[in-house]
Amino acid sequence: MSEGAGVASQRIAEVLRERILTGRLAPGTRIIQDELAEELQTSRLPVREALRIVASQGLITLRANQGAWVTRMDMRECDLIYRMRERLEPLLLTESAPLLTDEDIDEMDELQDKIERSADVEDFLVLDRRLHWAVYKHHNAEELASIVARLWDTTQHYRRAFTRLAGSQRNWIIGAEHRLLIQALRDHDHASAEQVLEMHIRRTRVELSRHPEVFV
Repeated sequence: MSEGAGVASQRIAEVLRERILTGRLAPGTRIIQDELAEELQTSRLPVREALRIVASQGLITLRANQGAWVTRMDMRECDLIYRMRERLEPLLLTESAPLLTDEDIDEMDELQDKIERSADVEDFLVLDRRLHWAVYKHHNAEELASIVARLWDTTQHYRRAFTRLAGSQRNWIIGAEHRLLIQALRDHDHASAEQVLEMHIRRTRVELSRHPEVFV
């Protein structure tokens, strides 16, 4: 593949990724190569390669001789991913926490302030992700971080749907858990921070299991 085609494929992959993560393309949506190539004014070759890139990230499912669909998961699959997050994210926290500065933790407080001031679901999804990754920002564990990022991406649609269903009461609980996590980090109590983070992810998993309509 030429360099130009490679650049085009990456650009198209970013377009697809952004549309999936922002909810413009819902799980189960079929992606028609010719239509996408026409819309983005490119040939089918970079579109085909872009689909492979996004499929490798778990956001698209390719079916031989059938085409490409935005990945859909059932409750069991989502539950398993959250169980993986429960185990992996505390480990990523331990890689980063000793290097967090007071300024880093102040940034987390500011992000949580913004979360509490906004009632918009899309704002919450962006700010919540920024807060969690502010916790992990000093890790030196690229492979682990890549796995965790993929788990976040593949469950984005279900977090969005659940956040819309859950309402303000759940937002209060999330805020309390975030504040506990931030305070534990500020106190250099990393063991407690790990426990709060694990509990935070587990509670979301359990609550998701009570909303099967999210997976329809």
